[in-house]
Amino acid sequence: MTPRTFVRNQLFGVLLGAAAVAAPIGALHAFGATPATPPAATQPAPVVPAPATGNPNAVLPDFSTMVQKYGPAVVNISVVSKVPTSYSPDDQNSDDDDSDSQSGPQGQNPFGPNSPFAPFFRGFPMQPPQQAPMHGEGSGFIVSPDGTILTNAHVVNGASEVTVRLTDRREYTAKVIGVDTKSDVAVIKIAAKNLPTVKIGDTRNLKVGEWVVAIGAPFGFENSVTAGIVSAKGRTLPDSGYVPFIQTDVPINPGNSGGPLFNMRGEVVGINSQIYTRSGGYQGVSFSIPIDVAMGVSTQLETHGHVTRGKLGVVIQNVDQGLADSFGLPNPEGALVSSVEKGGAAAQAGVEPGDVILKLNGQTVNQSNELPAQIAALQPGTTVKLELWRNHASKDVSVKLAAMDDKRTASNTDHGQAGGKLGLAVRPLTSEEQRQAKTQGGLLVEQAKGPALNAGLQPGDIVVAANGAPVSSVADLKTAVEKSKTHIALLVQRGDTRLFVPVRVG
Repeated sequence: MTPRTFVRNQLFGVLLGAAAVAAPIGALHAFGATPATPPAATQPAPVVPAPATGNPNAVLPDFSTMVQKYGPAVVNISVVSKVPTSYSPDDQNSDDDDSDSQSGPQGQNPFGPNSPFAPFFRGFPMQPPQQAPMHGEGSGFIVSPDGTILTNAHVVNGASEVTVRLTDRREYTAKVIGVDTKSDVAVIKIAAKNLPTVKIGDTRNLKVGEWVVAIGAPFGFENSVTAGIVSAKGRTLPDSGYVPFIQTDVPINPGNSGGPLFNMRGEVVGINSQIYTRSGGYQGVSFSIPIDVAMGVSTQLETHGHVTRGKLGVVIQNVDQGLADSFGLPNPEGALVSSVEKGGAAAQAGVEPGDVILKLNGQTVNQSNELPAQIAALQPGTTVKLELWRNHASKDVSVKLAAMDDKRTASNTDHGQAGGKLGLAVRPLTSEEQRQAKTQGGLLVEQAKGPALNAGLQPGDIVVAANGAPVSSVADLKTAVEKSKTHIALLVQRGDTRLFVPVRVG
């Protein structure tokens, strides 16, 4: 089975087929079949209307007025990037099928590296690498009459030339104001006045099932309009934990990157960014950056030239029914803290591994993947109130957020399922093993079978805690098991990573 992949809607589109062949009118028929001549007396069959189904008063949405009004604010973006190319005589035995395409000015050997003359060019002074231009296209939309445009970071990042083309065919060279790769948002600007602009909406009012429209340049076809509905909100994608993506079934293809996602009121609610695909093309699942996230990023890029984000300093995982049972939670919700950064904001506030973050500033955290984006949207130095679940009771703490660097502000890690009885053979760590593992106490897993094996435990793992309480002996673990009803939550260390794993004990 082809692996599923998340693909950022890359810049380059290819027209299928080297050339299009027009068929003469009346010559369309199945290949290999000779069209039969109907008898002269044959009369056409009567047309019978299909029976009406559904609601006869139902009216499909009409996007024409919205597109006419806001389509001129959507632009096509063309970029040129420089890719170094050079030829080294050491590459003469390369198996790369494209290696012989570098010749003449692009390398030192005018006959190509696979030529029989290549050895004669060894020892000659090497020329500096050449810069081969690479072209690409994307989309964007104008947010201010003086030429400020939003697009995707992956559209313009690293480009040496950026050209913006309006719907009236005017072209401008754009300046890149700022790029934020973490959110995939970029701000560019053209020297123009009195430009048409879009209307910015509010993602909080967007509802699942609502009609939405995308305008962009798929495969270079400018101002193409596609429509669909909102499939889900708050999606977290790999390496994009700071963006709660909007999922839609709007057809998005290469070239749509950076284009706007409109609601039926003509308001921009997102920036089209990625697709979920097994083929490399659109397969019904598209993702857009919420416009409130994009506008917050753009404001910082325009003001400071970079983006700062709050940092909590914890690693979290989702809470399933097994973990909820282990910690005595009424419902499987919240973000379970599996580890706390030493000296970080959360540690200074007293947050501990085994705590479950139920609320942030009074807002319920239903799933752990909601928390990283919420924390990242806050500025360093902001004091937030967390409602924690600890020892079968709720507890409030205040945390002053630190500044996020390249590390994750609240890593979201998932885990496997568990079932059956415990099935662990463990022993206490020696002092040397504790020193190497940088832990105190703990039990080394020597054998895992049954429910423990099904839960993902394996020899070499270190059980650090059970149901939030540290374990240093086999007796500690047995006591924790006896107190557990259906599941026990084991804090397991594997290498430098710690993770809570629920194991069924009843």
